[in-house]
Order: sequence, then structure tokens, then C-alpha cells
Amino acid sequence: MEHPLITSHPAVLGGKPVIKGTRIAVSFILKLFSSGWTMDQILENYPHLTREGVLAALEYAADVLEGERVVPLSEATQP
Repeated sequence: MEHPLITSHPAVLGGKPVIKGTRIAVSFILKLFSSGWTMDQILENYPHLTREGVLAALEYAADVLEGERVVPLSEATQP
């Protein structure tokens, strides 16, 4: 899926995906939400962010995780 509001460049935060036009990483947005922050708190504390940008970060993270494949270890390789 295409994510026009999410960008990644080696010169910005070591290539981490960020909200376009910012140095705010997708992972940082996830940490804020997981710490109990609300959308309103994020937008108040980071006024250069938009609701659309924050939602794009969440959608990007969901798409990345959805594409992740879990392969169970065989019994022979388990400790």
C-alpha cells in the first residue's frame, strides 16, 4: 500500500519512516499512543503535525505489521 504522508531517507533519523515534512518517526507516534497520549495531546504538543499525518503513521505501522510473516521454529531448533 502506498503511504504518501510517510517518507524514509537515510539522512533523516537514519532512514526511519517519518511523517513527511517532519522529523517525527512513526515509531515515536506509536510510543506516544502506547503511553496513553490522545490524538489531541499529540497535536497540542507537536503543532507542526496534522491529524492526517498522525493517522498516516498509524496506517503505515498497521500495514507493515500486517505484512509480517511469523514462521514457527521447529522443535529441533528450540532451546
